[in-house]
Amino acid sequence: MENKIGHVIHYFNNIGVAVLYLTEELKVGDKVHFLGHTTDFVQMVSSMEVTHKKIQVAKPDEEVALKVDEPVRGNDTVYRLGEE
Repeated sequence: MENKIGHVIHYFNNIGVAVLYLTEELKVGDKVHFLGHTTDFVQMVSSMEVTHKKIQVAKPDEEVALKVDEPVRGNDTVYRLGEE
């Protein structure tokens, strides 16, 4: 089952990092699905940062930086995969 947890607000191509705006909690170890016009891939969250500090859990209404396996685009939707 997939739950929408936010969307991409920026992508840094040179370092492969996406900035996400979250509407739900996200934790290191969660599996996420990026979906957009030309984007469709799943990856595990290995690390997240808020203002250059590593965090384990991101709360709703936070903007977090996340290393991504493939390029993403602004407004791509982010879903958490799981049993919820």
